[in-house]
Amino acid sequence: MSGKYHLPKATSAVSSYHLVVTPVSADWATDFEYLPPESEALISSAQGGLFALPSARTERSSLSARYGPKEDVPVELRGAGACSRQVNNSCLPGTFEAEQPLVCEVLTPGGNWSSYPPHKHDEARPGVEPELEEIHCFQVYGSPERPIDVLAEIRSGDTVPIPHGWHGPSIAAPGYDLYHLDVMAGPGQDRARLICDDPAHGWVRATWASQDVDDRPPFGEN
Repeated sequence: MSGKYHLPKATSAVSSYHLVVTPVSADWATDFEYLPPESEALISSAQGGLFALPSARTERSSLSARYGPKEDVPVELRGAGACSRQVNNSCLPGTFEAEQPLVCEVLTPGGNWSSYPPHKHDEARPGVEPELEEIHCFQVYGSPERPIDVLAEIRSGDTVPIPHGWHGPSIAAPGYDLYHLDVMAGPGQDRARLICDDPAHGWVRATWASQDVDDRPPFGEN
């Protein structure tokens, strides 16, 4: 995500906001605006850029539009060893109140794995696993001189995120950091972000306790 955007009026209760979304190669964090159902907003940008509009269906509408500055986004270091990664918990339970969507940014250092062990979240099991669909929007790091955008055509036999079943990992090639915007939402009334590890590979998570966290994240501080 990158660029500067102006929201002159999101709803009658919201004033004007300037969103400054920094490029992935800078400090790896973005600010955001939350709009409740049936909101109207005009987004403009003088120089253009790249921004995302994640959304989720809901029949609830008890929250007002709010601005989420990147300075307030909690940064979490997950995993250890080759599974170390940075997660910017932008819009998750306990970090930012929302009706339905669960949104975070995942930054995987070159050579590391994220979204691992394989896991799923397609059954409503209170306290264990919610029914959630998930979308990953990937951005590959290039350089200011030679930016890169990757579009992969999926064919039979390729691996691709699906709305149910076991999925993961996302792997960053050595020497190339990987970013993906992670968006999840489901029909349940409880806005919970829980996963169920694949029993065949869940043991990997227990090995992190004896490993050091990769010292490359958090990005922008090294």
